[in-house]
Amino acid sequence: MTELQTGYFTHSLAGTYEGLAISPEKPERIEAIENQLIAGGLESRLLREEAPSADIDTVALAHDRDYLEKLREESIEGAATAQSPDTLVTKGTYDCAMKSAGQVVAAVKAVVSGRLQNAFCAVRPPGHHAHRAGANGFCFINNVAVGALYAVAQLGLKRIAIVDFDAHHGDGTEDIVSGHPAIRFFSFFQYPLFPHTGIDSRAANVVNRALVAGDDGEKIRQIVDTLWVPELLNYRPELILVSAGFDGHSEEPVAQLKLMEFDYAYITRRLVEVADQVCQGRLVSVLEGGYHLRSLARSVMVHLQTLARLS
Repeated sequence: MTELQTGYFTHSLAGTYEGLAISPEKPERIEAIENQLIAGGLESRLLREEAPSADIDTVALAHDRDYLEKLREESIEGAATAQSPDTLVTKGTYDCAMKSAGQVVAAVKAVVSGRLQNAFCAVRPPGHHAHRAGANGFCFINNVAVGALYAVAQLGLKRIAIVDFDAHHGDGTEDIVSGHPAIRFFSFFQYPLFPHTGIDSRAANVVNRALVAGDDGEKIRQIVDTLWVPELLNYRPELILVSAGFDGHSEEPVAQLKLMEFDYAYITRRLVEVADQVCQGRLVSVLEGGYHLRSLARSVMVHLQTLARLS
């Protein structure tokens, strides 16, 4: 019996699309990851794939059509239209975001069908700050929400977990999936920090935990082991989607958490263990934040090594 592989989904626009010139969310993020995988000999151990763009009907499961049409039109015009103070639509934004959403949808299909064991989507722009009807925090289309809602609507899944370990609260994801009967959302994040939300969620399917500046791996491991793992085992999701943000690393300038590569490997290993126990290992991870290029590349490397069961 052939052992299932870890998929690596990305696309050419992710490494070329230029957003706001002064933004840390830039093509070099993908280049740094790719170079690290080559240097570490990991690229050949992954099944590399590039899928088509997501179609409008699929993305509209998570976003209002009027918002998507406005995003498309402004992207064609390419006039650097502000969706929020740090999130400008430039030429190519829509195409890149739709292509990225397509990678996540394809990864979900491949993992749920059993063609792949699990997958990582090296995509940008990130997605977890994108709300149903608006962009924010460098995010335009909410990739994990699209993937989760596609799995419900088209693949018939009844229980999906979204786990977000970015340093910033995934407010857009929470906005889209809050109250959804087939999705449970787990996250930790530094507070107060952009987007200054997440403390007061009353949705029964949302499990948030706020961190403070200086919190390190010990605090993270406590949340993972005493909250996430028991809750996930009890919930028994049929698929785990991960918003994989690496901006909590101690070298990151955008947050003040003190995580190291070991901590990202630990989080990943625990999620893989849960997936093995409850859903045949089905897990799809999607790149969110991570802007210090060297720490991002190293952290993604250990994340992928753990997904591929090489460490």
